[in-house]
Amino acid sequence: MENSRRDFIRKSALLTLAGLSTQLFSTGSTAGMPSSEASIEGLFTLTPLPYSYDALEPHIDRITMEIHHDKHHQGYVNNLNKALTESGTDQITLEEIFANVSDYSLAIRNNAGGHWNHSFFWKLMKPNGGGIPGGSLLEHINTAFGDFDKFKSTFNDAAAKRFGSGWAWLYLDANKKLSIGSTPNQDNPMMNISELKGVPIMGIDVWEHAYYLKYQNKRGDYISSWWNTINWDQVNNNLLFAEKM
Repeated sequence: MENSRRDFIRKSALLTLAGLSTQLFSTGSTAGMPSSEASIEGLFTLTPLPYSYDALEPHIDRITMEIHHDKHHQGYVNNLNKALTESGTDQITLEEIFANVSDYSLAIRNNAGGHWNHSFFWKLMKPNGGGIPGGSLLEHINTAFGDFDKFKSTFNDAAAKRFGSGWAWLYLDANKKLSIGSTPNQDNPMMNISELKGVPIMGIDVWEHAYYLKYQNKRGDYISSWWNTINWDQVNNNLLFAEKM
């Protein structure tokens, strides 16, 4: 049973990183490749946003996006590279870290999660996004939660009630069922220490740096507005890849 669960985690992580999010990562020797493996030269690097800093306004402001991507995300990349170098690790994939994250330092866990989570997050948003998804994604949502409104309410609740900093996730669990939950800090459902186990399909960053400049302490307003940015095509693709696992 435990071996099966470990295999599921490894397969989930590998699928998500290698197929689900194309060109999320670029490394020093393989720039532009959809790989999470650190290069010999420079370990991990930051991929540019897939849209301009102001593309998600008025829902997410330009300054927040610029600081969030160029400062916070870059910080996770820098700190991950530093922690890996100090540990003597120069070639490793993020899926390998996640599947065995309990064996790594807190610095590696936090910053590997921060790098992956944010790379995933940027792809989930687009200008003029939002609305209601269609096709198989909506069918899966209706099957798992009853209807779209109940799904949205459940997801909002998970995001709003995450104490402190963290993420809320829609993920495909070991039974191939859509589920919702949240993780603290920069953890995600692919980590072997997470109470959630599965492949992330959609997620929202509820760290204060994601919304505080515009929404101050009103996390609920940020969550509500964020639905207007969702790239449902990407979410649907994430689900399709996860189902093929």
